[in-house]
Amino acid sequence: MCRWLAYAGAPVLLDDVLYKPDHSLIDQSLHSKLGVETTNGDGFGVGWYGANGDAEPGVVRDIGPAWNNRNLREIAAHVRSPLFFAHVRASTGTAVQQTNCHPFRHGRWLWMHNGAITDFHRLRRDLCMAVDPALFASIEGSTDSEVMFYLAVTFGLDQDVPGAVARMAGFVERLGKEHGVESPLQMTVAVSDGERLWAFRYSTQGRSRSLFYSSRADEIRQLHPNLAFLRLSDTTRLVVSEPLGDLPGAWNELPESSYIICPTGEGEADYFPFWPESP
Repeated sequence: MCRWLAYAGAPVLLDDVLYKPDHSLIDQSLHSKLGVETTNGDGFGVGWYGANGDAEPGVVRDIGPAWNNRNLREIAAHVRSPLFFAHVRASTGTAVQQTNCHPFRHGRWLWMHNGAITDFHRLRRDLCMAVDPALFASIEGSTDSEVMFYLAVTFGLDQDVPGAVARMAGFVERLGKEHGVESPLQMTVAVSDGERLWAFRYSTQGRSRSLFYSSRADEIRQLHPNLAFLRLSDTTRLVVSEPLGDLPGAWNELPESSYIICPTGEGEADYFPFWPESP
């Protein structure tokens, strides 16, 4: 499986979040505590929206491990963003190649995933046939994660993010069960249009991979008045596969079968129940 984080809030250097915390995503690429694998070294990627409001995000991906990549360190020290994704990959069977590294981008959208479609090799043709023909040529890699993304775009991501992801999940489960796959879907997913961040936690079995969101920075300061919390705005939110440290009160587990919405500006993050729908 993989480890990922998503940040939404006041613009910060990527370095402040990717490298500086005690159990940063870079540390997790070598020493994951909650993942299926301890090491996540089959590639990495970062995707970010510019602080000046550019509609289309930038993306950098590579097949090497994140822990010793000098280019990632250079980028993180100079890029400042109000909303960004970062992902370290542990392949579930598809090739280690740049086009299989997350996050994936389509227009203004970013998408990343931890989990798997069970028996993807058996379902792949039928899944791909359901992608809008106008989008099919945009699929560059061979992962289930990218196919899930383009299914969500096909099912109306532009109009209704939770609904499109629910229809994607419902389609995967229906198709899987038609092929005799007992538990077709395992996912934690992050998706953004540059203005809001959505994160989903769901699995057919009801035993999903770990996912956490941060408490408000002002709440953490009240609990720990002697600590400066990354110079973050009060409404900043991080959503992570596993906490970036063990500060009491800083991290909350996202409930099973739910999703969270985080705005980049003013406004509260909130979470809601998530269930697959028939497309």
